[in-house]
Amino acid sequence: MRTPTRRAVLGTGIAVAGGGLLAACSGAGMDHSGHGGTPSAGPEGYVSPDGKEVAAAEAKRAESVSGSAAGGPVRKVKLTATPARLDLGGRTVKSWAYGDELPGKEIRVTAGDTLALTLANHLPQPTSVHWHGLALRNDMDGTPGLSQQPIKAGASFEYRFTAAHPGTYWFHPHSGVQQDRGLYAPLIVEDPKEPLKYDKEWVVVLDDWVDGVDGSTPDTVLAELSKGMGGMDHGGMDMGGSGGMDHGGHDMSQMSMTTKKSPSPQPSGPSRMMMGATSDLLGGDAGDVAYPYYLVNGRTPDDPQTFRAKPGDRIRIRLINAGGDTAFRVALGGHKMTITHTDGYPVEHAETDALLLGMGERYDVLVTAKDGAFPLTALAEGKKQSALAILRTGGGGAPKPSVRPKELDGKLLQARQLTAHGSVRLKSGRPDRTVKLKLTGSMAKYDWAINGKKYKPAQRYPVRSGERVRLSFVNSTQMWHPMHLHGHTFALGDGGPRKDTAIVLPGQTLHVDFDADNPGLWMIHCHNVYHAESGMMTVLGYRK
Repeated sequence: MRTPTRRAVLGTGIAVAGGGLLAACSGAGMDHSGHGGTPSAGPEGYVSPDGKEVAAAEAKRAESVSGSAAGGPVRKVKLTATPARLDLGGRTVKSWAYGDELPGKEIRVTAGDTLALTLANHLPQPTSVHWHGLALRNDMDGTPGLSQQPIKAGASFEYRFTAAHPGTYWFHPHSGVQQDRGLYAPLIVEDPKEPLKYDKEWVVVLDDWVDGVDGSTPDTVLAELSKGMGGMDHGGMDMGGSGGMDHGGHDMSQMSMTTKKSPSPQPSGPSRMMMGATSDLLGGDAGDVAYPYYLVNGRTPDDPQTFRAKPGDRIRIRLINAGGDTAFRVALGGHKMTITHTDGYPVEHAETDALLLGMGERYDVLVTAKDGAFPLTALAEGKKQSALAILRTGGGGAPKPSVRPKELDGKLLQARQLTAHGSVRLKSGRPDRTVKLKLTGSMAKYDWAINGKKYKPAQRYPVRSGERVRLSFVNSTQMWHPMHLHGHTFALGDGGPRKDTAIVLPGQTLHVDFDADNPGLWMIHCHNVYHAESGMMTVLGYRK
């Protein structure tokens, strides 16, 4: 079997274009070197996102993979965030997207490359790009108000960093609830010494969709949720408005970290508050939002994407959950899957029938294709609807949209049951510092927070370079939370997999360890976009 180094991937393309370092654009918050301008200074004694410590860590990272502190070959990409009409497969909606595609065009680089991506903001409000899962220089992390200024409407910004570690990643805004529109795309960092052998590759992006359907937008959904159960008004959030948003189409206050107050949006469309969605896998309540559609690669089950292969082909499937409020249980009808990676890092291979992905999580699996047409079904866990794509290697009728392969109810492996591959296993050692993060809040008041405090940009949980740090996520709520750490990967348990996003079940505590080796100011937050925007975010800050 062959192991191609640049594989054809169905439905995606490499969005590479010319251009050099971008000079500063009005309002983009940049200096003329092309690096991100940082917000006004926060508490003293912490490493600045554009400080010398950050530059030194980036140079060390670049040299370790490319042999040069300046990084390897430069891959130049142009990206436009813009309003767009999107065909979901028989249903056209108005939304925002990268270009006119859903998902946005895949970016594919090789570990060691320098990615130089210029984002042109054609949206009616400020935006940003967060590179989910990557260890990169802090001022390129894309968290407005913390690591960079928002990219204003009509402005441009160049993100420039070394893509140091191979794996399956993705990118999306970190501004308000923009991620729950069409603003997301895969980022694949290939391994120049790829150890896996396979014939084809399929990048599969899962999503829950509400934007532009019967008058709904993510902003109006959050406005409804923020009133709490029974339509009660639970205003008075730290940063203004219902959920702290500027629903007039301007800078969002929680993820975009401003203090502007604006009127809440007028309710439109049907209620999107979900009631009665339960899942044993998720410890009870499955989610807050009743989405009208669930998508695989931007398509509904009525008009799914079809991936073609030959019987006997070995296929690598890269699964990405880009949803806002939905965990997906995934299975390929008639097939076993062999898990090879989670969140970009290899694990000891493990065979399973099904997988569970929380928002922000990624899994890579290998399958050996059988003869026929088979459903790749992504069940919206606890929500009773599914997303669908089709693997076709032969004749026969296509699976129906309502298909539920038996594998969904078969063996299901989760991250805590996996073991990190020896090449990436975190060395054993006692933590030098433990940071306790109590997850608080409820659906009744929609007052999600960490340690009882809603997000403020000046928050800091201090760490120092060189420390082994333990994060203790203590979930005191009745809801599950996929917790995400920017700029690092952590290890689950003793010898557990390396991840950047992990599910914390209600009433449980999850301990994860990481080495503090990437200076700066880094977000920790729930990757339910509505929980995060309501306040379940905080900052890990490196002391000088």
